[in-house]
Amino acid sequence: MKVVVVGAGEVGYTVAKSLSQQGHDVTLVEKDEMRASKVENELDVMVVRGNGARPPILEKAGIAQPKSDVDILIACTDHDEVNILACWIAKRAGVPKVISRARGLEYTDSPEWARELGIDVMISPERSVARQIEELLSVSASDYSAEFFGGVAGLYTFKVSKESPLIGHTLKDVRAKHPSIMALIAYVERDGGGFVPFGETKLQPGDLCFVITLKGQLGELEELFQRQKSRKLRRVIIVGGGKIGFRVAKRLESRYPQLDIRLIDQDREKCDKLARELERTIVLVGDGADEELLRREGVEGVDGFVATTANDERNILMGVIGKALGANKSIAVVRRGFFEKLDKYLPVDAMVNPNEALASVIMRYVLYPSAAGGLSIIERIDAEILEVTISKDSSALGVRISEIGFPKGALIALVYRRGQVFVPTGDTKLEDGDQVVLFASSDKMQQVLDILGVKVS
Repeated sequence: MKVVVVGAGEVGYTVAKSLSQQGHDVTLVEKDEMRASKVENELDVMVVRGNGARPPILEKAGIAQPKSDVDILIACTDHDEVNILACWIAKRAGVPKVISRARGLEYTDSPEWARELGIDVMISPERSVARQIEELLSVSASDYSAEFFGGVAGLYTFKVSKESPLIGHTLKDVRAKHPSIMALIAYVERDGGGFVPFGETKLQPGDLCFVITLKGQLGELEELFQRQKSRKLRRVIIVGGGKIGFRVAKRLESRYPQLDIRLIDQDREKCDKLARELERTIVLVGDGADEELLRREGVEGVDGFVATTANDERNILMGVIGKALGANKSIAVVRRGFFEKLDKYLPVDAMVNPNEALASVIMRYVLYPSAAGGLSIIERIDAEILEVTISKDSSALGVRISEIGFPKGALIALVYRRGQVFVPTGDTKLEDGDQVVLFASSDKMQQVLDILGVKVS
């Protein structure tokens, strides 16, 4: 597949890297010399220097009338106008699929914008990031989340505490002892490494487990892993009144009618606008790192402290301050993947990366356009989780999962069948119309799809 990526920021770099590693022919367009040089030195892609919204530059990348041989253009710069114009030019040059990033929420509030401009997919990460932040607030013990089957199930991380009753027991015995819990541990991080567990695996204190489960059973799992249970959200403080901060407040207002929400921003004009658009959130003008202000607004004992400004370093600092002043859980929005690698060294409970979320959505539309649900890319363990539907043509129908022949480390985590979700066993046989959640390393997912006979492209 021939792909042109416009923009070599965090999103464009991640997408270009993933596609090139999978053997696709990738050309990346970037006008910033430092970014362009970084891509040339680190990735096996062709680089075209220049503004991706200019026809002569796109022509150098292979997009030219009357007919281009490029299969997909992905425009993911920080400028909506550049992305939209690049897509418009590419579509008129005959590129079959064009995908545009949109920072302005007005572009994704209605599908008409994309349709009128001929853009196949227009993506803004703010909604998915707001959902992820809400999930992290509601499940205090988890620092990562992704949802499946429309929110019925999801992936969550839980660390095994020293008091956990899971310690010393095989996963097979744990499942026999708790048959009512529909959950599967897909991956375990331990002592700087990681592995896919099996029935005889015994968990140890400090293990970080990636658990796929029903959302309704999170409380029971928290008690098993941490010997504690999330309490009902009562108070949340949000710092930063940008798109993400606004979306988080809006989502919390609709989901938690009794929740006390405070939003802090230094821009008075922005605060006036937010106060008009938000219904129950108390909007405050001030510095989110001001100790006196935070104490006055009740940061001590607050259920969630969320830093969502446009500055990664400031968000991390404020997350640390919020935690130090007594917040039960602090969450920082970061856009550079490097900061997420520092999670073990920083007293911040969770970091959420909008660029990572956007890259996952783009990759889902590029690689698995016909998949039933979303794709989650977990970079820290180089794994993918994909929701697909088993068709009547699949050679895996009627075959025990243990006999399908998946590569090592790949598995079916959940099955949604006739309104019921369950964790399959080795004896489970797939049926026509089953929706399944697949877990596999990034280099094995396509092999798993081929084995199942699932067509997602």
